Amino acid sequence: MSYRTEEVTDVQPAQASQPTHRARRSTAEYRTLDAAHHIHPFSDMGALNRSGSRVIVKAQGVYVWDSDGNRIIDGMAGLWCVNVGYGRKELADAAYRQMQELPYYNTFFKTTHPPVIELSALLAELAPEPFNHFFYCNSGSEGNDTVLRIVHQYWATQRKHSKKFVISRKNGYHGSTIAGGTLGGMSYMHEQMPSKVENIVHIDQPYFFGEAQGNLTPEEFALARARQLETRILEMGAENVAAFIGEPFQGAGGVIFPASTYWPEIQRICRKYDVLLVADEVIGGFGRTGEWFAHQHFGFEPDLITLAKGLTSGYVPMGAVGLHDRVAQALIDHGEFNHGLTYSGHPVAAAVALANLKLLRDEKIVECVKTDTGPYFQKTLRDTFANHPIVGEIAGAGLVAGLQLAQEPATRKRFANGGEVGTLCRDFCFNGNLIMRATGDRMLLSPPLVISKPEIDEIVSKAKTAIDATARQLGIS
Repeated sequence: MSYRTEEVTDVQPAQASQPTHRARRSTAEYRTLDAAHHIHPFSDMGALNRSGSRVIVKAQGVYVWDSDGNRIIDGMAGLWCVNVGYGRKELADAAYRQMQELPYYNTFFKTTHPPVIELSALLAELAPEPFNHFFYCNSGSEGNDTVLRIVHQYWATQRKHSKKFVISRKNGYHGSTIAGGTLGGMSYMHEQMPSKVENIVHIDQPYFFGEAQGNLTPEEFALARARQLETRILEMGAENVAAFIGEPFQGAGGVIFPASTYWPEIQRICRKYDVLLVADEVIGGFGRTGEWFAHQHFGFEPDLITLAKGLTSGYVPMGAVGLHDRVAQALIDHGEFNHGLTYSGHPVAAAVALANLKLLRDEKIVECVKTDTGPYFQKTLRDTFANHPIVGEIAGAGLVAGLQLAQEPATRKRFANGGEVGTLCRDFCFNGNLIMRATGDRMLLSPPLVISKPEIDEIVSKAKTAIDATARQLGIS
């Protein structure tokens, strides 16, 4: 099934129609300017400038083209976000119309505008029933900063001022702001950030392949990790704990899917001790697992949800926080909420988000992921990598997957130099015109939700070529 408005071909980018006002530079010129003036996220700039950035100049469907004319299949939907694929005219038209009519106005000072009103109403239709109110920002990082504000304001309205601590997980990822970086339990981010948000603590992640000991089953291990939350709450005193936040599945941490016992137990503990439950849906939201929201796939009910990425399919920046009715009503009934951003509910972003969500809904893209392309993707991966000498686990659902590279898959023995092995495999992928992300020794895939079965076959075939090459380089066969 295809949702794209035009056929993708192997044309060279230089041959494709380009705006007449923009002259195309050579790859060498682009790289020189990039090295001279651009600091990249999460990059060793010295090493990158020596090797030169890959310059992406065009995109359509599930493909991007670089400045040398290479067509690359995007197995990561940009950064987990281009859910409706590249080149959707409907989104460009929505942005253009809104820029002509009302390019900007704020939502401070008792004002609003039609795009943000319509977007909020549609989100209330698409989200589970208790979510009828939404606060807007520019990214998932800002969304999680906003969550902290909402959590503390909520408990203030309940006259439970001692509830200040938020519990998160090691190797979770909740953004790159000071608050988001503190919430995320990634030590390498903390090391370069001496100032951290107070009252945030962490428990262990539910990473069975890498951290389970003894003969525990995945279900038993997940239950034990979930019960660390109860232990931590009792250590701190339930009267002091405000919230627990987690990604339904860990994205940047390696596409780690906990066993089915994990989230129901987390929810039980939160309800028992009157702790708010926050689902970071920045990656999982808007169809990635085959459900509109990933927490629905795992069968739990949060009090707050953080949204971004698939909200606009990455075409423009936008984030949001969805509030359960009981949380929203507490804020509504108790005076001013002193938080906001210049671009909260930006009209152009809202118009694009509205058009994007209508495509996902009206073209039944999410349903297709659940019943057709998602199961095909998962089965193809598992069939292809069954008994592979360095693939120890395939985790995922819908159109997201993590492939664990391992020295001895049967015994769950990981590579001692896992990050180097993952980087080696990622480079084989990139040289084979496949974008596949590496997190340590886990290889990640999260393609656009409009991907077809032949395109899935192409991704899996190229991934196998790269992983086979990695095994040969390591001397494993």
